[in-house]
Amino acid sequence: MPNTLMAIYAHPDDEILGSGGTLASYAAMGSRVVLVCATRGEVGEISDPTLATPETLGEVREQELRCAAETLGIHDVYFLDYRDSGMEGTPENEDARAFVQADMVEITAKLVGLIRSERPQVVVTFEPYGGYGHPDHKMAHKAAVAAFDAASDPQQFPEQGEVWHPQRLFYSAIPTSFWLEMRDHMAAAGMDTSRFDSIQTNPERFPDEKITTEVEVSRFVDAKFAAALCHATQFGAESIFRRVPESVFKQISSHEHFAQARPDPQAVAAPAHDLFQELPV
Repeated sequence: MPNTLMAIYAHPDDEILGSGGTLASYAAMGSRVVLVCATRGEVGEISDPTLATPETLGEVREQELRCAAETLGIHDVYFLDYRDSGMEGTPENEDARAFVQADMVEITAKLVGLIRSERPQVVVTFEPYGGYGHPDHKMAHKAAVAAFDAASDPQQFPEQGEVWHPQRLFYSAIPTSFWLEMRDHMAAAGMDTSRFDSIQTNPERFPDEKITTEVEVSRFVDAKFAAALCHATQFGAESIFRRVPESVFKQISSHEHFAQARPDPQAVAAPAHDLFQELPV
């Protein structure tokens, strides 16, 4: 049986920036790659009103994700069927269907069931801040960590199937250096870079020194960019990643970064360049 990598995220398109090349590379090498998405991104942006309406956006974004998954070589996509919670402080946070309103035990049970059925050796999810602090990203992080730990415990969620012990948990992380490089390219093109003014002082940004593993994905940046284009409602002409030249996007996307969370890298050294390094096939 091939090794399996499971990625757990919150919305369609979360799989692209920090891990799209990695997912594509492992799929190309014969690993089974599965993606779990908590919501369908029902309250995301609509870059072009001809693509979707607020009422149809969730359905459209599901299809966008399936397009991206096929482009990256992802084998299966699972939805947890919660609703996009929107940004912190918005009315969508209070919707009873919102992911942030869901019971953590219920979410964890669903993820434990998927981990036990798919039997991944490696699980990838957001780092604690979720890149930019989206409530759903932070919720997905908490649930994925809880499920990773519970999946191997026979006392927890016995109704979710035979226990399985995934061997490594990684946080997909966009380090500070990535955003600084993006800022420099934008400045060189005469673009407004004010959004990056607080990048180095924001205590929630993921520091480079916490990165344990860097995956070189230059062979897969074309697939990564094509998968991003599948997310047309989110990756429109005004997207920050579309406003820089395609060549720049591909250049700065040629390496992806991860921080090992389980086992503790202080106790067990993290692999430098391969999430599956020294794991049995």
